[in-house]
Amino acid sequence: MLKKLFPLILALVGTGAGVGAGLVLAPSDEDPKHVAADAHDDEHADKDHAEPPAADGHKDDGHSGSGNEYVKMNNQFVIPIMSTERVEALVVASLSIEVSSGGSQAVYEREPKLRDVFLQVMFDHANIGGFEGAFTAGERMDILRSALLDAARSVLGTDVKDVLITEIARQDAA
Repeated sequence: MLKKLFPLILALVGTGAGVGAGLVLAPSDEDPKHVAADAHDDEHADKDHAEPPAADGHKDDGHSGSGNEYVKMNNQFVIPIMSTERVEALVVASLSIEVSSGGSQAVYEREPKLRDVFLQVMFDHANIGGFEGAFTAGERMDILRSALLDAARSVLGTDVKDVLITEIARQDAA
C-alpha cells in the first residue's frame, strides 16, 4: 500500500516545498528593482518602441483602456494520469487568469467554481492523452489553453481575456 502512495506523497511534499520557497523568495512589492514586466512579451514587438510596464508591473496589451489584471490561482492543480489499473503519473500545473481592469475581485469570489471547471477540463485533457508524450508541444498547449479559456468564460463571462499556464510539470510514477 505504501508503495502506491509514495509517488503521491512525494508529489504533495514537493508541491508544498515549492510553494513555501516561492513565498519566502518572492520579491517585495516595495522594492522597485524587483518589479518585472510581463514574462510573455510579444515576440514581434519592436524593442525600440516597446511600452513600459504599467504601475502594477504588467505590460498593458491594449485589451482595455486602463489595462488588464493578472490573477494567480491560489493553489496548484494536480491531475492524475491513469492507466487501466493505477496512476501512471501526476501533472502539476499553476494557472493565472487575465481579466479586465477591476475584474480580479470576481475571480476571487468565484474561485471554487473556477477550480472545479479547470480541473474538469484538465481531467478531460488527461483522459484523451493530452499529457502523454511531448505534452508541452505548442499545438497541445494551445488546445488546453483554449479549453481553459472557454471554461473560465463560462464562469466569469467576457471579462476573462486569457488563461495563462504559468507552470506545468509531469512526474511519472515509479
